[in-house]
Amino acid sequence: MSKKARVLILFIVVIAIGWGIGKYATPSASQEEGTNISQQDDLQGQPAATPDPSTVVGEASTAPDPTVTTSGAPDETATPPEVSAVPAMTVKATATAKPTNKPTNHSGNDAEQTAAEPDSITVMVNKQYKLPNHYKPTDLVYPNVPFTFTEKIEKRMMRSAAAKALEKMFAGAKSDGIYLAGVSAYRSEATQTTLFNRYVAKDGEAKARTYSAVPGHSEHQTGLSIDVSGSTGKCAAESCFGGTKEAKWLAKHASEYGFIIRYPLGKEAITGYMYEPWHVRYVGKDIATSIAKSNSTLEEYFDAVPVSK
Repeated sequence: MSKKARVLILFIVVIAIGWGIGKYATPSASQEEGTNISQQDDLQGQPAATPDPSTVVGEASTAPDPTVTTSGAPDETATPPEVSAVPAMTVKATATAKPTNKPTNHSGNDAEQTAAEPDSITVMVNKQYKLPNHYKPTDLVYPNVPFTFTEKIEKRMMRSAAAKALEKMFAGAKSDGIYLAGVSAYRSEATQTTLFNRYVAKDGEAKARTYSAVPGHSEHQTGLSIDVSGSTGKCAAESCFGGTKEAKWLAKHASEYGFIIRYPLGKEAITGYMYEPWHVRYVGKDIATSIAKSNSTLEEYFDAVPVSK
């Protein structure tokens, strides 16, 4: 074989060997691209590298459901209401600020108040001060004096101290030739209610209030007051009684026995009632004497004016 032929064969062999090595050592473009896609898919599937927002949502879903906590205890994350916005707190504060005890004196306060000591002989009962609901004295007795009726009924009774004083006053009047008789003394709240309603139906409430007390505000309920007339009953509980000798005697001597003319002439704006010369009230000799000397009223004595309503 010639030298040229050998060189040519060697050259062919070298080329052949080089082509074979390149085919198995160099990746193809499709393989590299495929590898790269595979690697990207793998990286996106690694949650540990960067927390996926979906994972955070999953953790939040394990916390208590807000709808559940609302049906049970209040949501602690909600903004608490301001205390000043709760009306109940204000009402409670106002209620506790009110005094719990009723007034023990007779101030000039126009607000209606309940008598603190209804059993006292000096108790104030008028359009401002009332007796406790359904009050009834525990020491009611029948005074041994003549009345314009014979039955032993409610309106014949008085409290013990007042009854004794009344007996002495009637005896004193008799010694002066004046013969008195009782017309109406104690009166229960129920009876006063019936009477007041009757007067309202007859004259209207405004006028009725000038001569009749609203239930609970009647002095007759105290058992310390009584309407008085002459033994004949003439002008009993009527304006004409004021001109009788019996009325004149009472005006002059009642205080000597602890009684006052409760609703005197010219004091209507203070007492709130028309002149009633027949209505006497037991308050004890000291107070009665003071009121008679000053020509005043129980309201003025206790500095509790005006009370007209």
